[in-house]
Amino acid sequence: MLDAETKRRIDTCRDILVGKVPDPKSQVEQITVALIYKFMDDMDLEAEEMGGNPTFFTGEYEKFRWSKLVAPGVTGQDMLNTYSEALTKMVENDGLPALFRQIFRNAYLPYRDPETLRSFLREINGFIYDHSERLGDAFEYLLSVLGSQGDAGQFRTPRHIIDFMVEIIDPQKNEVILDPACGTAGFLISAYKHILKMNSSDAGPDEHIDEVNDVTELGLEHPQRFSGDLLSSEDRRALANNITGYDISPDMVRLSLVNLYLHGFASPKVQEYDTLTNDALWNDTADVILANPPFMTPKGGIKPHTRFQVQSKRSEVLFLDYIIEHLNPNGRAAVVVPEGVSFVGQSAYKQLRTKLIQDCYLVADVTLPHGVFKPYASVKTHILIIDRSLAKHASDVLFVEIENDGFSQTDTRERVDGSQLPAAKSALKRYFSSLLKGTEWQDIRDEVTAYRVHKKELLGGRNFHLLGRWHDLPNRITHKVGIDLMKLGDFCSIKKGLSPNMATPPGEYVLVVPAEARKSSDHWDFEGEAVCVPLVSSAGHGKADIKRLHYENGKFALANTMCALFVDPKHKVRPRYIHLLLEATKEQALVPLMCGATNVTMDSEQLAELLLPIPSIGLQDEIIETHLIRSKAADLVRSAETILDNSLDKGVHEVAKRISSEAGNLLTSAEKRRDISTVLGI
Repeated sequence: MLDAETKRRIDTCRDILVGKVPDPKSQVEQITVALIYKFMDDMDLEAEEMGGNPTFFTGEYEKFRWSKLVAPGVTGQDMLNTYSEALTKMVENDGLPALFRQIFRNAYLPYRDPETLRSFLREINGFIYDHSERLGDAFEYLLSVLGSQGDAGQFRTPRHIIDFMVEIIDPQKNEVILDPACGTAGFLISAYKHILKMNSSDAGPDEHIDEVNDVTELGLEHPQRFSGDLLSSEDRRALANNITGYDISPDMVRLSLVNLYLHGFASPKVQEYDTLTNDALWNDTADVILANPPFMTPKGGIKPHTRFQVQSKRSEVLFLDYIIEHLNPNGRAAVVVPEGVSFVGQSAYKQLRTKLIQDCYLVADVTLPHGVFKPYASVKTHILIIDRSLAKHASDVLFVEIENDGFSQTDTRERVDGSQLPAAKSALKRYFSSLLKGTEWQDIRDEVTAYRVHKKELLGGRNFHLLGRWHDLPNRITHKVGIDLMKLGDFCSIKKGLSPNMATPPGEYVLVVPAEARKSSDHWDFEGEAVCVPLVSSAGHGKADIKRLHYENGKFALANTMCALFVDPKHKVRPRYIHLLLEATKEQALVPLMCGATNVTMDSEQLAELLLPIPSIGLQDEIIETHLIRSKAADLVRSAETILDNSLDKGVHEVAKRISSEAGNLLTSAEKRRDISTVLGI
């Protein structure tokens, strides 16, 4: 387990380097190389103390020994010269295993300041390794603070999400496990840890999890804490051979190799390989694939090789196609995808979604909170659970919606109560069991939301979208028995706003915008009684949110980030009632319609499919009148408070009291009348 002193030293090393090496990934590389360098010398010293011979620093390389590098009396300039030379020469050292030589390939010192190097190496010199597990703990923490690689669309997957995915897929000791975009090998390490734990007679509960307050430190237990005593020597050899990874970045490959080596892999199988443009390994398949591939596509798109079934230049489409193409007949996968995979209308996306359903790949879809990748990105993502065997038994797809992963959705990502990950894992496991046993499954709407959508319904929807919440909308708006449900599109026409929010010249007409206060316009777009609905999330990137709707009557201009609902006069529906209903149910009815990985928007056409409870015209009028009475009472209360705050005159205070009394009478009257909660049954 990571100790406080190791954590402090790594943080100090980063603080020393930040002035000369501002990039977090470069800091990780510099610390990694230095830790490995010292570790090799420590192993040589240990061999000598036990009567053996050094292995790494022999012959002409003996002068580069760490103990000599940091010995008393060595000047900063001598230290700089020796260390710089060692980094370039070590790759030629035949005394190093091939893996270590690969780690030192292209290693260099990116600055020439002797004092910075002296401070850095002295801090590294304080690391004490009684065993490679301690170095593994240090490296795990180092990777945990590694920032985003935004230029490549890569974001480090939080360890608790990795472990959640691994536990759902449940990789076994004899299975080939692949991550085709492995980064620092987090999924591969977690899969190895899972297999060791499942094959250890002494494995107990994960007590450390409850002590962690920071998401970056979660799950840093070293896999070797599990003995794996139930694994035979043949099992261990198979494990070492079966856990594989690819990455396009040589830097990521180097970090992966170190990570796996420090976790017990003498010859880790991670290759520098472009999964999308190189088909040399196309015929290699796997039983289990775990991945969080890059979301970002370079300008101009990717130019993939010709063996993909789905033709696209988008990285998320190609990676997902690659994963389902490279699973063995009964293979399983868990893959993080941006929400666009579920709804984008381009042909490649639709073809991919159709393939996932029709060819029996997708068994479950888990929606993650928008802040999982903070502070580096606020993106809406899903975990697709693919199981070629289970999907053949299923006529539905299970959708699980996680709103709380145990950490805040802010940049600080601090621990919060109420994580839904355990409940989500339990729901998924029970659903899988029901498919295997042919037993009944009941949808869940308490600890976590988990519900099924029939495959025929998914394939029959507009653009074959895979957003389960769109199909589940009828179950989200509760209403009183006996009140009819009507599609909004059957009694409303929907008009998109025409006026730019910020660029419309002011004038004599109202300009309705998403903000609370309306603006003005030199023209009008629409005339009549309308409900104005925002189409763009008010919460910024990644999170769906609607703060307010507006009711407007007369001639008005409408921001192009909104749409207006006009009730057909032949229907007995009051526009003001629709405004009150949608305002009261926007979290259940409208927010689920918003989608997008970063730019979260709503398609106004989706509104037409919304089912709303429409009572008699008399009840609608009573609900509207109740609302107007309460609004008037609220205005009176505000007026009275303003008078009391701004005057000391007793006579004026008496007026304020009478106004307050009138407001109270109005509220008493409103309590005896029916309001929107009457329709909703709440």
